Amino acid sequence: MIKLNSFLSSIPFLQQKQQKKIEKASEEVRVYAEEELARARHEAADLKKKAEVDIQRSKQEITEIERRLKDKENEVYRLKEKLEKEGNKIAEEKQEVQQRKEEILKKLEKAARLDQAEAREIILKGWEEKLKADIAKRIKHAEEKIKEEADEKAKEILVDAMRHGSTDYIAEFTLSTISLPDDSFKGRIIGKEGRNIRAFELATGVDVDLEEEGVIKISSFDALKREVAKVAMERLIKDGRVQPVRIEEIVKETQEHIERVMFEAGKDLAHRVGVYDLPHDLIELLGKFKYRYSYGQNMIQHTLEETKIGTALAHEVKADVMTVKLGCLFHDIGKVVEGKEGSHVDLGVEVLKKHGFPEAVIHCVAASHEDIPFKSKEAIIVYISDGVSGGRPGARHEDFDQYLKRIKDIEDIATTNKGVKEAYALQAGRELRVIVSPEEVSEEAAVVLAQNIKENIEKKFPVFPGQVTITIIRETRAVATSHS
Repeated sequence: MIKLNSFLSSIPFLQQKQQKKIEKASEEVRVYAEEELARARHEAADLKKKAEVDIQRSKQEITEIERRLKDKENEVYRLKEKLEKEGNKIAEEKQEVQQRKEEILKKLEKAARLDQAEAREIILKGWEEKLKADIAKRIKHAEEKIKEEADEKAKEILVDAMRHGSTDYIAEFTLSTISLPDDSFKGRIIGKEGRNIRAFELATGVDVDLEEEGVIKISSFDALKREVAKVAMERLIKDGRVQPVRIEEIVKETQEHIERVMFEAGKDLAHRVGVYDLPHDLIELLGKFKYRYSYGQNMIQHTLEETKIGTALAHEVKADVMTVKLGCLFHDIGKVVEGKEGSHVDLGVEVLKKHGFPEAVIHCVAASHEDIPFKSKEAIIVYISDGVSGGRPGARHEDFDQYLKRIKDIEDIATTNKGVKEAYALQAGRELRVIVSPEEVSEEAAVVLAQNIKENIEKKFPVFPGQVTITIIRETRAVATSHS
């Protein structure tokens, strides 16, 4: 009994001790949070400072280019004056030679008593031998001068055309982070036993990360899928009703909305380069440029730049401007054609032939990557404009096209199997989620299917960075509707 009383009396002390531990832990968490916040602010300030430095450097580079162009213009003007003086000097020398020839003819006629025709023949032969070396030297010098001036003029035209290529279009690099009002939303998004987040990932084909406090991170190799997932998640958070059926509805509505957004982007692109009344399906293809990147360069930005440069060059060299415009606008259209095999050049040519474009425009697209010889100056202009836009400093970086092709090949390997409804490659291709029809694929067949897909991936990619995890998802749903 005494021990029990002693224990009961020590309870307040133990509670007080426990309370102090809790307070100490809370203080440590608070201090850690303040340190992290300070570090984040410091990093943000560094990023802002770096951006300001980059902007200042770009302005200095532009000023230097303008100064050099002005110097070139002055140099061309001085060269023109020099050539005019040399031309006048040659004309004077020619006149002097003519006078001396006439004087000699008169002297010869008087001394040798030759007629004018015989004297003329003797004098011309003599002067021809004497002036032959000098004429050859002058011709060579003139040829070199003309070539040098032509090169300088070509550079001047190209630089001027590049200045026309500047555009105010801002490439919308899709955001992959969504801020939450509070962390309580994460529970709704995850759902019971993770069914909500699993339904969202299956519907959108992206990978969702909820580990960081206050934000949701969305990752996928496909910029269009990321944008659909981002907008759909924002709508779900605003709506508040997060459940599998609602998720599917929101995702479907978002996909339709994004399709309308892309169509408007395609129409705007065509109008900004001065091309109107295009067929509906061509505008849809151009709209897909909004969420498509070539070597990291947004395709709408690239197409705008290239078309403006090509138009300026066409005006300078008196080429067919509309042919160049259409060639530049559609030179990469094959990159967004889906469901067909072949290079993007061949697919682009097929699209233009289908819509009855002139042969001159089709040739510009067919020759845009030197797959066939150039037959027109318009095709050469399209090729040069493409190279200028893609080759300028900072326009492109990593080979994303090869990366996207590898991801698509992995998904195609899965979808070619019987019973497979959809397949999504996640985590840079290191995870493959395959959704199958439960009526066609049994549980035992799903195990065999996963093994077959694994073997096909190994055959397709003998060398692959890392391992690929294949997950077969087989889900059965029962739906009933009551009568009112």
